[in-house]
Amino acid sequence: MADTTLRKIVHIDEDRCDGCGACVPSCAEGALQIIEGKARLVSEIYCDGLGACLGKCPEDAITVEERVAPDFDEVAVEHHLSETRGETAASGCPSAAVAQFERQPDYQEAVSEPSRLRHWPVQLTLVAPGAPFLKGADVVLAAHCVAFAYAGFHRDFLTDHSLLIACPKLDDFQAHLARLTEVLKKSDIKSLTVVHMEVPCCGGLNYMAGEAIKLSGKDIPLHDVTIGVKGEIKATARN
Repeated sequence: MADTTLRKIVHIDEDRCDGCGACVPSCAEGALQIIEGKARLVSEIYCDGLGACLGKCPEDAITVEERVAPDFDEVAVEHHLSETRGETAASGCPSAAVAQFERQPDYQEAVSEPSRLRHWPVQLTLVAPGAPFLKGADVVLAAHCVAFAYAGFHRDFLTDHSLLIACPKLDDFQAHLARLTEVLKKSDIKSLTVVHMEVPCCGGLNYMAGEAIKLSGKDIPLHDVTIGVKGEIKATARN
């Protein structure tokens, strides 16, 4: 029998769900399927509770609740994905899918652009909630991979902004949520811009930011920017 714990896990309101299936591809773990015309959680052990499926439902039928449930089992997820999506999904997450892109030599070899980074540290775990560079700042919360994928990251996102980085998939989500909530409570941040990759699991960073704002009790503008794996801006939104 699987171990159980009090943790975050998705809940589907079947009365609101119309079975459109928009949530299914957004779940990197394959935890959601359309069964008998409704979205259903196939197994609790497949759901990591990060909420990448949130915001994909046009009927707002999906929420994340905290309750006692079996622990998330990444090994079981990998086996599940290898059976349902084929060998290309055996890695357990679209973010691990191998891809190679052809690039045109349209850049200037000798140009060196100065860094826009204005402070240290940047890892959310290491930043003190009352750090002086956060006081009254516009803050960018970026996924680890963003700066490597998007060539203009410093120019377009760091100018006049303070930076925090985190990975919603590989880092301790609950610890990050608690730290970000403390940051928002103590720093009088003016705005928060989340910049994440297009892979579904990375959407948990935007969910984390929204939850932290709620828990902080403050009204902080939240902006969402999605970066494609080929390095382009795929979407922007204001929540």
